[in-house]
Amino acid sequence: MPFSIVRNDITRVRADAIVNTANPQPVIGRGTDSAIYAAAGEEKLLAERRRIGTIEPGQAAATPAFDLNAKYIIHTVGPAWIDGGHGERETLQSCYRSSMALAASLECASIAFPLIATGIYGFPKDEALNIALAEIGRFLLTHEMHVTLVVFDRRALELSEDLIGGIEQYIDEHAAQAIRAEEYGLGDGDERGRRALLRERERERSARLMNNRADAAASQAAAPMPPLSGRDLDAVLGEPGKSFRQRLFELIDASGMDEVTVYKKANIDRKVFSRIRSKHDYRPTKRTAVAFAIALQLDLATTRDLLSRAEIALSPSSRFDLIVSYFITNRNYNIYELNTALFSYGLPTLDE
Repeated sequence: MPFSIVRNDITRVRADAIVNTANPQPVIGRGTDSAIYAAAGEEKLLAERRRIGTIEPGQAAATPAFDLNAKYIIHTVGPAWIDGGHGERETLQSCYRSSMALAASLECASIAFPLIATGIYGFPKDEALNIALAEIGRFLLTHEMHVTLVVFDRRALELSEDLIGGIEQYIDEHAAQAIRAEEYGLGDGDERGRRALLRERERERSARLMNNRADAAASQAAAPMPPLSGRDLDAVLGEPGKSFRQRLFELIDASGMDEVTVYKKANIDRKVFSRIRSKHDYRPTKRTAVAFAIALQLDLATTRDLLSRAEIALSPSSRFDLIVSYFITNRNYNIYELNTALFSYGLPTLDE
């Protein structure tokens, strides 16, 4: 996937370019800066850094990566947070833009970022995260590159209080359906409970069918049914429905977006999309199907219809499904923000 979030030490990440939150002057700073120097080789890296000299806040410069598992280290100087009124946000935006532009000029296929300026520089984490996601998303709409945001742990990603509050309220409001499932033993990974719930639903369905048949028999006893022709039978049973792939491309055509924009907004790799286009019996994973629903900005009903064509459902007993449903219901179609929310809850992201 073009964008992903991983929990790791950035010095251990494999990428063409590793971004370092650098000191403006050619000296070894603290935090990520210190760790990168130690992993790359302090003397060699410091010598290259001295050749560059001062780097202004928001700007970026590249050196070889030496002992890191990368080709380049891109050094960028983040803003020290004062009060938000001294251009801190604009400077942070420039850090991401300058770093990705430099990586593109170096023909890098991949770049890994820490969450810039959230350590000793004190930039509020929720704002820093929003800026990072916005700039990465904007860049990937016009570039082919894999961008990774590397964090030590999930606590490093702070979602806004409004978003967290909204998600929690949505989950609480839908808890009744989940509780009903739990009454039949349905939990994450609980196959026996899943079968019990399905049996209960099948009993309810059978009872409804029996009642309907009884009513129909009583009203039509004196009116024998004529034999059905093959075409009549088709009409009764319904024509075979469109496949996921057919419906997907119908929705893309109706969206007014070109295919490139759609797969980029879905955070889908170009090669993966090419396979979807060429493979007529394509069956998506749930995460891929949801990613396209987000990219196409579908409402919840249309999303459920699209997923059903791949025999996929959104369940009220799944936190993953509830968070996805919350974003769609609130018309928040930022796939990077959705992935960050899923990551923060310890759930699989759409890019995995």
